[in-house]
Amino acid sequence: MLWGFFFRTCGTRDDRKSFNRIDIEMARQRRTVGSIIEIDLGEGHFSYGRILDFASFAFYDIHVTKQEKDISKITNKPILFIIAVYNDVVSSGRWVKIGSEPLPQSLQILPTKFIQDALHLDRFELYYPNSGEIRPASKEACEGLERCAVWDANHVEDRLRDHFAGRPCKWMREDLELFA
Repeated sequence: MLWGFFFRTCGTRDDRKSFNRIDIEMARQRRTVGSIIEIDLGEGHFSYGRILDFASFAFYDIHVTKQEKDISKITNKPILFIIAVYNDVVSSGRWVKIGSEPLPQSLQILPTKFIQDALHLDRFELYYPNSGEIRPASKEACEGLERCAVWDANHVEDRLRDHFAGRPCKWMREDLELFA
C-alpha cells in the first residue's frame, strides 16, 4: 500500500532510486578546500566565504541581495576575517558550495590566533594553526588577532550581519573589551 502511494507520486522504482541519490547528494556536501560557499544571511541577503585548511574559513567583504554566481567577483573582494567553523555548516548544506578555485598563496598560510588562559586572564599564548605550535605571549602581542575558537554557523552569520550593518558583534564583545 505504501509502495503504491510512492510509485504514484514519485514514479517507478528506478526513478525512486535516482531521486533518493540526488536528494542525498544535494543535502550532504563534503568539505573541499578552495570551495566558495554562499551564506544566507536572511531577508534576501547573502555573503560568501571560502573553505580553507584546518577547519578554517575566510569570509569575503561582499553583501548582496541577488545571489552572486561569478566566482571572480567574490574572490576579488577583500577578506574580512579568517576563523575556524564547525564542519557541519558545509556537510549539512546550511552553507552551499557554489564553486571552487585553487587557493592563492595568501590563503594557504593561516593567520596566528591568540589563546587567553581561562583561569589566569592575564596569561596569553599565540597559536600557529599551520604547525600546531603554541608559544607564550604578551597581551600586546595578541592585539589585533582572532581568538582561537571554533565558531558555529549562527554566530558567524550574526558577525557578518553586524559587520554589514556597521554595529559591533555581540560575539566579539569580550575581545573588544579586552583590548580597549
